[in-house]
Amino acid sequence: MERVERGHLSTARSEEEKEEAGEREGFMEPIIEFKNFSFKYRSQKEPTIRDINLSIYPGEKVLIVGPSGSGKSTLAHCINGLVPFSYKGEITGTYSVAGRNPEKLGIFGLSKLVGTVLQDTDGQFIGLTVAEDIAFALENDMIPQKEMFERVARVSETVEVQSVLGNAPGALSGGQKQRVSMAGVMIDQVDILLFDEPLANLDPATGKRAIELIDQIHREEKTTVVIIEHRLEDALTCGADRIVVVGEGRIVADMTPDELLSGGILQKEGIREPLYVTALKYAGCRITADSFPSDIRKMKETGRLENYKGQVGEWFRQTVIPERKWDEEVILEVKDLDFAYTPGRPVLKDVSFRIHKGEMLSIVGKNGAGKSTLSNLICGFLMPDRGSISLHGEDLLTRSIKERGESIGLVMQNPNQMISKTMIFEEVALGLQVRGVEPEEIEKRVHETLKICGLYPFRNWPISALSYGQKKRVTIASILVMNPDVIILDEPTAGQDYRHYTEIMEFLKEINKNSGITIVMITHDMHLMLEYTDRALVIAEGQLLADEKPSEVLTDDVLTQKAYLKRTSLYDLAVGCGIEKPSDFVDCFIYYERENGREKEAE
Repeated sequence: MERVERGHLSTARSEEEKEEAGEREGFMEPIIEFKNFSFKYRSQKEPTIRDINLSIYPGEKVLIVGPSGSGKSTLAHCINGLVPFSYKGEITGTYSVAGRNPEKLGIFGLSKLVGTVLQDTDGQFIGLTVAEDIAFALENDMIPQKEMFERVARVSETVEVQSVLGNAPGALSGGQKQRVSMAGVMIDQVDILLFDEPLANLDPATGKRAIELIDQIHREEKTTVVIIEHRLEDALTCGADRIVVVGEGRIVADMTPDELLSGGILQKEGIREPLYVTALKYAGCRITADSFPSDIRKMKETGRLENYKGQVGEWFRQTVIPERKWDEEVILEVKDLDFAYTPGRPVLKDVSFRIHKGEMLSIVGKNGAGKSTLSNLICGFLMPDRGSISLHGEDLLTRSIKERGESIGLVMQNPNQMISKTMIFEEVALGLQVRGVEPEEIEKRVHETLKICGLYPFRNWPISALSYGQKKRVTIASILVMNPDVIILDEPTAGQDYRHYTEIMEFLKEINKNSGITIVMITHDMHLMLEYTDRALVIAEGQLLADEKPSEVLTDDVLTQKAYLKRTSLYDLAVGCGIEKPSDFVDCFIYYERENGREKEAE
């Protein structure tokens, strides 16, 4: 695969930044360096990463992107020492961290140089309280208690968790867990911070704050930052110096963000572009690095957007959206629903809505808003304090969990909470076996579902050998194979790259269209909400704030702020191009994407 070398620094950066970067590259030794580096896991025949040549300099902020299985996580594991100390294998070539050989430093020695914030933050906690967890490294180093208290107080204030120091880590929200994990690695004053999918389990506003916090730490502490992330558009706000694209185990691009977005490498590697960049391309605009495509706000502020105004406006006017008709049959109704885990502290208050047969609908809102609680009430895992839930007009409150499970399937957010078998085929087949389906029919349906979910090659694998994202697909397959009337998916695409995201969502859209199965998705992914659902229920502080088209939700500043959502970048593009009603422009983009976008990408 041809490698695209890192080009000149983008003109989007100041002269001061250019001089600083030039100084790093010309006069400073790399803090991370790989030379002709390859790594092959012990159980594999071929290297997962090969011929890696990469230099990262002190104080740089580098974003690493690539599809699942590309090798980017293995590259990160080499930096933090999981390779070769936890994951054994064969190394060829050379690499160094802070000028030293990682193989000689050992995993403990590397932990003093590299702090890693994992995607699954629950797997990183050790202490019984937040304060204990943050202080863990200091206790190991036998730091005096007075200094320990001072350092914990200082770092907890930096990441804004000083108010929850006495809480148990497991009781925190997703955003709080992320910040506690950051504090736990910052406390040791490491030279390098490595973030593995920092946005995967966060609501959009909390994810934005996490990126801002990473940027703040980078500026104030002068720490070298390496970020691995699927959500490129959201991660771009961190102001990365470079983006490294990994594909099929090799580095295929190492460029500034503006240079990368002005080319076609992302599409070729199956990585999602920012929506506004895709919209500009749909309108036939020619995008160049000096138009600042990595920052829609800068495009507007510098007047570069004026160059595209005419083409975007013409494309918008020529795209005609046909009127959609809905099935009038109400399949699921929630009325006057109240629920509280603790008396006097309601989680849901007076929630009412109807879902029609065959709809694809999203439920959105901040972490802890009550979205997952609502799904648990519908499935019968919890019983409401007040109100009713009906399916096909029949009261569900009188039905058992098993009876509800005949018609309603739930795919939980954490795959580890659903998996009960050791092998993939057995897990997906379990529900059919319990219901007495014939073995031949089970094998046929399981294989069909595994193919759609991209798991067929692994059908005889143990689940323990899968990544977090692959486990997620196993749980989706275990519900899809049952053909229920309603499927509720809690964060169906979390941890998935664009290719697998598209495969899963296109499959869900197909069964929705062909089988009339109603699909409800609880999600933090605003792209998913816009592209694949026709209605969005917005929940905040336990109340239903809105029941609107996704385009209306994500162009409403007041609503997005209340619900911890993030206004779509298509809004900024529409306003910058003089379009009066941004929500109509968003609808235009989504329609064009559905009807033409996939075919163009395939070409």
